[in-house]
Amino acid sequence: MKADVLNIQGEKVRSVELPEQFGEEIRPDVVKRAVLAIQANRRHPYGAYPRAGKRYSAKLSRRRRKYKTSYGHGISRVPRKIMSRRGRNFFWVGALAPNTVGGRRSHPPKAEKVWSQKVNTKERRLAIRSALSATCLKEFVEKNGHLFKQVPIIIESDFEDIKRTNEVKSILLNLGLDRELERSSVKKIRPGKGRMRGRKYKTRKGPLIVVSKICSLQQSAKNIPGIDVALVESLNAELLAPGYEPGRLTIFTDKAIERLDKEKLFTGIKVEEKPAKGGKR
Repeated sequence: MKADVLNIQGEKVRSVELPEQFGEEIRPDVVKRAVLAIQANRRHPYGAYPRAGKRYSAKLSRRRRKYKTSYGHGISRVPRKIMSRRGRNFFWVGALAPNTVGGRRSHPPKAEKVWSQKVNTKERRLAIRSALSATCLKEFVEKNGHLFKQVPIIIESDFEDIKRTNEVKSILLNLGLDRELERSSVKKIRPGKGRMRGRKYKTRKGPLIVVSKICSLQQSAKNIPGIDVALVESLNAELLAPGYEPGRLTIFTDKAIERLDKEKLFTGIKVEEKPAKGGKR
């Protein structure tokens, strides 16, 4: 499968053959499993204080013959704490039990719970290859709501050296992504309690830019709403398929495509590096 390489003006320069990673069968089930595992491994453990609801000041005797007991007083045997007393007249308040005010929770969240999930290495690589294949198919990218002229979008590696955000925006407009940038800039107020918990706004996912190395584009493009920039060796299923749906609009640099082909990334094939001249063999 061949694809056009564009320059930063949006003009076709040449064509390249896409690597074998883009020919994988699309498996939405495998992609979803890999994305869920990534999100689960990012969760922080949380839980209630183990003694919450059990820190009452007085302890009620559970023995029938003791004078502090509640047995024989014509009341239910709910656990109680003594608030005050006068002789053998006690003022009790329910405590400890889940059905009492101030009592413990019956099944509180526990900090020792393990949220992480494991995914086989081959399955994880299959998910990435499957998501890469979906970025080249128009019907999958359209299904996620992206607005574009062509896929896949491959641009010359000069794009990686752009240092100003305005220049990045103008290049994306040259690629015909004006409506896509407008779509991804929409910001909605989240309903419910999330507004009080640091996540007031909901934003849309825009294009993903895949670069071949650490570059200035990672800083200049991060302020554009909806855009993510990722190194080619750091790609994962969540970046390529946010919301479990494969087919995110993705912009590759030509050197990132070269690295995918040359280093056989996400295939499990080891590429032997040739030793430098004069070095040990």
